[in-house]
Amino acid sequence: MIIRASINGSSYVGAFCATNDEIAIISSAATRNDAALIEKALGVETVMTSIGGSYLVGIYTAINSNGVLLPKGVESAEIDKIRSARKGLNIGIVDSDLNAIGNNIIANDRIAFVNPDYGNEEIKNIEEILGVEAIRAHFGNFPTVGANNIMTNKGFVINNRALEEEEAYVEKIASLNVDRSTANLGSLYIGLSAVANSKGLVAGSETSGFELARIANALGF
Repeated sequence: MIIRASINGSSYVGAFCATNDEIAIISSAATRNDAALIEKALGVETVMTSIGGSYLVGIYTAINSNGVLLPKGVESAEIDKIRSARKGLNIGIVDSDLNAIGNNIIANDRIAFVNPDYGNEEIKNIEEILGVEAIRAHFGNFPTVGANNIMTNKGFVINNRALEEEEAYVEKIASLNVDRSTANLGSLYIGLSAVANSKGLVAGSETSGFELARIANALGF
């Protein structure tokens, strides 16, 4: 299902939500109607929480079907909410000053791209929790790979500032269809402007029809 929506009144839906193919972690500031819309569009169950006391759960969370990465400072009650919502999901803490995990890591069930400034121990932890190879990368000169791009098991949306060589690199190493776009009427922060999995796409309410079509095509819809 492909829709445009807002969460907590914001068109930056990816800042308030993180998802894999089974579960979506949604800001506790969202309404139940927001959550129901996400559930229907993405075909997932939802858990509503904060992360480290922040409503910006998409910025502070990276997730695939194997695990969830959270920043230092996350509260035990928040971890318990996620754990109870999805049994067997690895939950790991990235002890780094790069604590906006969702901005700095983008992952699907086969690969992760991460901010080049993460150290070797942090990379090892990311790989162990998510169960994938983690590769340092930046696209369009943005090290915030999660904030500026979208990746699912079916496709990759790369920001419009990325080079053709970077687009070809992702296509080869991730074995995914890759296309470029903006969202929310020209924003390069497409990872913060939309949330997607293999089953659906929720783009920010300000995303144009042209942008929506580009993003949907890249993600195989």
